[in-house]
Amino acid sequence: MPNQDPAERRVVVTGPPRRTRRTSGYYRPRTEIDEQTTLGHTYVRSLMRTQLRAALTVFAVLGLLVGPLPLLFAAMPDARLLEWAVLGFGLYAPLVLLARWYVRRAERNERDLVRLVEDR
Repeated sequence: MPNQDPAERRVVVTGPPRRTRRTSGYYRPRTEIDEQTTLGHTYVRSLMRTQLRAALTVFAVLGLLVGPLPLLFAAMPDARLLEWAVLGFGLYAPLVLLARWYVRRAERNERDLVRLVEDR
């Protein structure tokens, strides 16, 4: 039996790997949003503001499009056929186009925020 020197003895240490956190000063916007920091709050508020601006634009156009119709119909009381034509057919296409514009605008706003958060 040879006499072992304690300095020659090998020890194997096993365990879960340590996760080191980078201490760089750079935070991704997703982290800012997840941690609900002031900057993350600013990103979310910016998205909400752009969505609200698009909604108010649609509401204003809708008001300008539909708002004067009662005055127009009151000015021409004998034009019942015109009322049905305007309400049934004349408004349909502009409303569909307005809704389509709003959905595209809202999706573009969301894509822009995701692009910013994902750092692309």
